[in-house]
Formats: sequence, structure tokens, C-alpha cells
Amino acid sequence: MNLQERIQKSNGPFIISGPCSAETPDQVAAVCQDIASRGNTHALRAGIWKPRTRPDSFEGVGSIGLSWLVDAGKACGLPVTTEVANAYHVEAALKAGVDFLWIGARTTVNPFAVQEIADALKGTKIPVLIKNPVNPDLELWIGAFERIEKAGITDIAAIHRGFSFYKHPKYRNAPSWEIPLALRERRPDIPLICDPSHIAGKRDLLQEICQKAMDLNYDGLMIETHPDPLKAWSDAAQQVTPNGLDNLLNSLVYRSSNSDKSSAQQLQKLRDDIELLDDRIYELLASRMKLSEKVGEFKRDHNMTIFQQEHWAKVISKRMTKSEEYDLTERFIRQTMDAIHQESIRHQTKVMNPNLPESGKD
Repeated sequence: MNLQERIQKSNGPFIISGPCSAETPDQVAAVCQDIASRGNTHALRAGIWKPRTRPDSFEGVGSIGLSWLVDAGKACGLPVTTEVANAYHVEAALKAGVDFLWIGARTTVNPFAVQEIADALKGTKIPVLIKNPVNPDLELWIGAFERIEKAGITDIAAIHRGFSFYKHPKYRNAPSWEIPLALRERRPDIPLICDPSHIAGKRDLLQEICQKAMDLNYDGLMIETHPDPLKAWSDAAQQVTPNGLDNLLNSLVYRSSNSDKSSAQQLQKLRDDIELLDDRIYELLASRMKLSEKVGEFKRDHNMTIFQQEHWAKVISKRMTKSEEYDLTERFIRQTMDAIHQESIRHQTKVMNPNLPESGKD
């Protein structure tokens, strides 16, 4: 059974768990056996090579740990996976008998590294999971899948682990949920797994992130699990014990993406009402842009610049102060107003400079 079949046939979300890093043979064997005995995990994970930010950090035990992980998987009757970042890692993992591989965020960001891995995978059929790149770049993520597919690997899945953000007030890596959802829109054939451990960076946020992923119809979760997280050699703050993993998974509400006929009809009625409102919104926006063109004509006739900083600051301030009244987040209001403003500038530019090639339609 390949990876995509395993994911489709799992009872509920496909769960990958295990320690952030393989530390010793006993640690790997013990935690994998404990996890497997609980019956809620479908695959085991452990980092063998760890791409760390600082050179003096623990960078993994290296190839010696591959046999620990593979032996633990065989003893438990579960497939195992580990991260690879170059051709040597691929060759060593394949030789050791690792069941499927994942490409980490620090590697996905580099097309040269992904291509090296793709070249090393040619002629094999091993499944590959690809984490999002560290920066929020959907095209890089899709490009990584395309490179692996061109090597002949079609059994693939995506892992959403969040995106680097300087001093985020809450998360280790900002989830930016719109990007994995955009991936699903572009590539609905690729299963989507959430890595809440790397998004959260701390245990107390895991439940919130896992529930969000389930509500967004993700196919699975990859959760770092350690026998004694406080003593973990890497990422101690974000790992849970096997018992903590149990409690976390049992706390989640699992919902169906389907509904019965009666419920579907009621839902469709609500969606029809929303569609009518959407039609009105776009009709209003079209009318607004007609007024923007009149503004452009006025500015052209009076030799005024398109962008008026003082006026724009007042517009934004007024809308932002009404966020609670609208029951909309300030972030949503800001993004919406920015988009409207850019479209307004496009319309005014078209009026004021009719001979210039029109931009902004891409």
C-alpha cells in the first residue's frame, strides 16, 4: 500500500508521530513502542540529520540512527519516515529501508537542493512528503513537487509547518493558512498534512492548531512526541509525551466534509444567499471604480497626483476604528482596503495615462 492509499484509508486523520530527533537506540525504540501500543499513529518519524540555525546546536546523530528508526518501525509494525536534505541522505535512507522520506522547509526553499534530491530518487518509487518553504512562497512549494514528480515519484504529500516570521507574537512559525489552502486549490490531488509542532513552538498551542487543521479538512497531522520532552536534545518546548499525544488527539473534534441530503439542501440555501450578497458586493465595487475614474479625470484636469497620502490615511483610519462595529478583524479590513486602493489606482492611471500599457491585471 502506498502513502496516499494509507492516508485515504486511515480511520480519521493520518497521524505521524515520534521524536524530533533520534537520540539513542533505547530512546527511539521505547518511544516508538509506546506510541504504537496506543493505536492512534499510522507512521513513525524521527530526525536523523537536523538542519540547525546555529552550528553548535545538536545536528542529529547521523546515519547511525537510521537503523534505530527502521528497527523500531519493524518491531511496531509501522512505516517510518525521516528528513533528507541532499543526495547522500537519500542514498543512506534508501539503503537502510526507510519507508518514505520528507523534505524539510529549509531545503524546499532551495531549488538546487530539491533537484539534487530528485536526481537521487530517480528509478525509485519511495513516497515523498514536502514541507512548505520557510518563506511564504506558494510557487516554490509547487515547484518542489514538480521536480520530484519529474523524477518519477508520484506518491507525494504536503506538510504545512508554517512560515518564518521575525519575532511573531504567538507562533514559532506563522501558519498563514491561506497558503496551504491555495496549494490545495492548485493541487487537490496532493494530501495535506499539518505539522503543528513547528507552527506552535510550544505545547500549549498544539490543540488549537490541530483543531484548526481538522476544521480545514486536512488529511493528517505530524506531531513530535518524546518520552521525556523536557530532556529532549532538540525542540524540547514543542514536543509531547505519548500520553500527551493521546490526550491531544482525543480532545479534537473530527467533522465530516459531507452531509446528508436534508442538511445539504439547507447548506445550499445559505450558500445561495451568500452568492447573492457576493454579486451585490462586486456590483458595488464596479460602481466604486467608475467613481474612481471620475476622480482620475478630476486629478488629470487639475494636474494632481494619483496618490494623496493625507486622504488615504484618513480613509484607513476611519475603517480600522470600525472593525468591532463591522465584526471584522483589523487585518481583514486593512487587506481589503489595500486591494480596493490598488484597483482604484489602476482605474485612475488608465484615465490619466491612456497611452501607457495597462498594468495590474495579472
